[in-house]
Amino acid sequence: MKVLLTNDDGITATGLNVMRQALLEVPGLELAVIAPDSNRSATARGITIRKPLWVEEVEFGDGTTGFATDGTPVDCVRFAALGLIEFVPELIVSGINHGNNLGDDITYSGTVAAALEGIMLGIPAIAVSQQADHGEMDFRAGNSWSRAHFEQAAGFIARLVEGLEDVPIPAGTLLNVNSPAAEARGVKVGRLGKRVYNDRMELAEEDGEGRRRYTMYGVEPGYQHEDGTDFAAIAAGYIAVTPLHFDLTDQAGIDRLSGFELDRLLRPAAREV
Repeated sequence: MKVLLTNDDGITATGLNVMRQALLEVPGLELAVIAPDSNRSATARGITIRKPLWVEEVEFGDGTTGFATDGTPVDCVRFAALGLIEFVPELIVSGINHGNNLGDDITYSGTVAAALEGIMLGIPAIAVSQQADHGEMDFRAGNSWSRAHFEQAAGFIARLVEGLEDVPIPAGTLLNVNSPAAEARGVKVGRLGKRVYNDRMELAEEDGEGRRRYTMYGVEPGYQHEDGTDFAAIAAGYIAVTPLHFDLTDQAGIDRLSGFELDRLLRPAAREV
C-alpha cells in the first residue's frame, strides 16, 4: 500500500514522527511524508492560491526523507496528488495531532481537512488525534509532548492500516480517530458530539491611535454530555472512531424548499395602491 503521511502541527512535530516510524514497520507499505514546515493548526481547509509554495526535502535522521512546505495541510495532499512524490497515494494518514479533534472541532482542524482532501480526490483517509496527558477535552492542549503520548494511537493506526482491506470503510468516507490520554479501555465507534465553546472577547491592548487588540479564544471549551458520541468515548477512556463524509447537503431541506414556488421571487414585488 502507498501511503501519504501529513499533519497540521508541522514536519518536526512529535506526533507525526511517532506515526511515521510506526507506519514504516507495516509490511509492504510504501510511505511518503509531506507536511507544513511549521505549525498550521486550525487552518481548516485553507489553501494557498496567491503565491508559489516553497518545498524543501528534509532528512529524518533514520535514512528516510520527507518534504516540508510553507503551505497548508490541504496543500500537502494536493502536492502528493499532483506529482511531488513518486506515487499517487492509496491512503492518506493525517496526524497524529497534538490535541483532540472532537465534535465541532473538525470544522477548524487542519488535521481533518487534509483527510477530507483525500476523500475529495477519491483517496481513503484517516485523521488521528491525541488527547493531552492531563486529560483536557481540548484541541488547544499546549506544546509539551513526549513520544509516549502518541505510541498507543500510532500502534492502533498502524494495525488499522495493515488490516484495512478487512475494515468496512465506505467509499468517500474518512475515519476520524481520537486516542485518550490513558491506556485505552477499548475502541468505540460513534457520532460527532456537540462542542460548547466558551470563548469571550477581551481587550488586550490599545495603541493610542484608535487601534485595539482583542483576544477571542483560549478559554477551555466544554461539550454536551451525550451517549454514543466521540466525546463520550474519550471521556470513558476509549479510542473514538467516527466515520465522516463530505456531503453537507440537507436532503430534508431540499424536500421542504421544493414545496415553495421560489420562481415567484424573480417577479417584481406587488405594490400596494
